[in-house]
Amino acid sequence: MIAVVFSGSRFADWRLAEKGKIITGFRTMGINPYLHDERFILQLLNKNNSLINYAERIRRIYFFGAGSSSRDRKEKIALVLSRFFRNAKVQVDSDAKASAISTFGDGKGLIGILGSGANAAYFTGRRTLDNEYGLGYILADEGSANWIGRILLKSFLNETIPADLREKFVARYPLDRKIILDKVYHQVNPALFLTSFADFVLENRRHRFIKKTIYRGFKLYFETYLVPLKKQYPNAMVNFTGSVAAGYEEWLREVADRYDIQIGTVIKEPIHNLLKYYLNKN
Repeated sequence: MIAVVFSGSRFADWRLAEKGKIITGFRTMGINPYLHDERFILQLLNKNNSLINYAERIRRIYFFGAGSSSRDRKEKIALVLSRFFRNAKVQVDSDAKASAISTFGDGKGLIGILGSGANAAYFTGRRTLDNEYGLGYILADEGSANWIGRILLKSFLNETIPADLREKFVARYPLDRKIILDKVYHQVNPALFLTSFADFVLENRRHRFIKKTIYRGFKLYFETYLVPLKKQYPNAMVNFTGSVAAGYEEWLREVADRYDIQIGTVIKEPIHNLLKYYLNKN
């Protein structure tokens, strides 16, 4: 049996398969070595009945996650998974590589990620090349769900959000200045809080304020991530994964055209294609 896992900061999608067939699939809280220690991750695994029931049968685990790019963070995740899945060989890599495999397979190209966070990288067909873009939700992530959440909250607190949208926001969320600042600056995992407004934003995407914010985020994303990469790899195809990329695909392609960048495949969740890829490898 194999397990394929794709984890953002918000959620982790799991698929367990054996002899070419899916045994089960489910979602847990996201696993990010930047945000979670080994004890927390083990507790998370031990709360899931499917993982407990199948742990002994799993022989290979392919884990891809946000924050799992450097050697030390990969080792951190691998160690925890090896302790829980005692009979399994564990492979850990970044969400960028998972996104690349899910859209390019073994081919080459530029992969863009716009989901809970944001990133981009060149994929050689075997690995994603290191870059300096992955600065996290405080310093970067332009155009992502948490970046959009930050803009929304700041506008709400500064009272620059349009009155009709503010009314909808207040009706949806029991938040005030004190609660928001506490969740952002004092509570665990503020990135999860910032991305929690993604559904509200999507539902109100036709509102002038929301649409303008998303276009602004996409413009910053292209100028920060893809324009520099395109200069290095001018002939490379560009594919995207992530909830924001898929949810606002039409606008994403429109902004890309302004920079003479052609987008190929856009998918929301890499897990489905990842599973197919590794089922063919086993």
